[in-house]
Amino acid sequence: MTGVPQSHLDALYEGTEDPWDFRRSDYERERFEATLAALPGDRFRSALELGCGNGELARRIAPRCDAYLGLDAVETAVAAARRAVPRARFDLAFLPCCLPEGEHDLVILSEILYFLDPDGVTDLALQIDARWPQAHLLLVTYRGPSGNLLECEAALALFLASLDDRRALSTARLDPAFRIDLAAPMAAVTSW
Repeated sequence: MTGVPQSHLDALYEGTEDPWDFRRSDYERERFEATLAALPGDRFRSALELGCGNGELARRIAPRCDAYLGLDAVETAVAAARRAVPRARFDLAFLPCCLPEGEHDLVILSEILYFLDPDGVTDLALQIDARWPQAHLLLVTYRGPSGNLLECEAALALFLASLDDRRALSTARLDPAFRIDLAAPMAAVTSW
């Protein structure tokens, strides 16, 4: 139940802690700004970011959170994230895996789903639904070809189809290069 092997992920970080040029890329800057704009609130009790990379997104979102936990499969990425956001917690984890304990009201999946295979995507959605039914899910998806078993929007569609019907889905941004979707708990939607 794995899409991209650990060796592939490790190779991406060989000789760099920023393989996607998060720190200098105009695309990444725009994506980060759009992600911040799509957040469903100003403050969060606890955020969980799956596939946190080197912590560049965490650096922007963690100040809005009382607690922040990021997971990534690559030691180099986790070490970089710890340096980028020392007050947050970053752990090593290769998805799919049993997700950590905690009461999160925000779960972030930014350009991560297409690294999994179909069973992994489904398992991840089911775990998140079971553990955090009242959490907002912020989903950022690259819209170009990934070269992986699952292409980007196909992985997103499978994830969304695997969620139960206790969440309202909305698209916060649809750009030619990326999209941002929000899956909000129904209780939050009815209070708007």
